[in-house]
Amino acid sequence: MFTSLDVRKEYVIFVNDMSYKEQIQIDRIPRHVAIIMDGNGRWAKRQGLARMFGHRQGVETVHRITEVAAELGIAYLTLYAFSTENWNRPKEEVDALMSLLVDTIAKETPTLMKNNIRLLTIGDLDRLPEGTQMRFRACIEETSGNTGLNLVIALSYSARWEIIRATKEIASLVLQSEMLLEDINEETISAHLTTANMPDPDLLIRTSGELRISNFLLWQLAYSEMYFTDCLWPEFTADEFYRAILDYQRRERRFGKTSEQVN
Repeated sequence: MFTSLDVRKEYVIFVNDMSYKEQIQIDRIPRHVAIIMDGNGRWAKRQGLARMFGHRQGVETVHRITEVAAELGIAYLTLYAFSTENWNRPKEEVDALMSLLVDTIAKETPTLMKNNIRLLTIGDLDRLPEGTQMRFRACIEETSGNTGLNLVIALSYSARWEIIRATKEIASLVLQSEMLLEDINEETISAHLTTANMPDPDLLIRTSGELRISNFLLWQLAYSEMYFTDCLWPEFTADEFYRAILDYQRRERRFGKTSEQVN
């Protein structure tokens, strides 16, 4: 559906005569995977192309990884598509990104319906152009009955914005005597975040070699496993995704307990 540029070809890496996909334990698939999709602009620059070519190729990767996540049985896939800080980019790039978002959602909605994928968004959507808001809300409504993968797009999103917003909501409840100060706990805060009805991410993936989380899901990532790769987002293949899942499955998640307690 998208014109493919010169990206790295799909390949299968064998470890002990088994591909990464074959080594994955289906009964230990992470329920929620979050991805910071980084490197579109750098990929385009390496190709001698304008940054928007990188963003368009990044959409191709989104399509590919969404299909893989659905096939594996992942319940939630959250993609960091546009941060509040991204509003500071040149206006022509922001406008082009908004146009790309609208075109992509319009084209992808039938595919989401076909694959039983439900679209959700988190972030300050009121800052988006009206046409972009309408297109996303229409797709969210159309896919609301789907029961497969929940594809969560983080748009105009900032974890600090989200926490401030939740704090104001809780403070308002206390001021109106609808909640006691001593009743505020972790569950209270989680219930007022934009991810209130979602499990926290089990695995965070960041591409392009950057080793930071860039104001993304700061509260929710408290006990998430993190996987960083030098691979730029347009180059992130299905096999790269399998490799990240396999790496996650090889880790011991203790949540503050000892290995003996977990085992």
